[in-house]
Amino acid sequence: MNSPADTRQAYQEKVNAELDKLNAQIDEYKAKAEQLKADTEINYHDQMEELLTKRDAAQAKLQELQTAGESAWEEVKKGFESAWNDLDQAFQRATSQFK
Repeated sequence: MNSPADTRQAYQEKVNAELDKLNAQIDEYKAKAEQLKADTEINYHDQMEELLTKRDAAQAKLQELQTAGESAWEEVKKGFESAWNDLDQAFQRATSQFK
């Protein structure tokens, strides 16, 4: 027959084992969260680089558009619209990922 001290000791060991198990799971979740954070930060920087590059291209095309002569204006306008569409699509992708 188990004495009350034995029962108490067994219960405490069981609870400590469960807490150790829970702590290990919490540590695993923390590590996963840190990895997700790092992945998100990398993705954020990649998206920002793409947006800045496409924005710069659109600005350059706008400057070309503003200085284009009559004969080249339509062609430059097409280039600007293409650059603008690229920028808009990149912005939409970034916006959908960071909502």
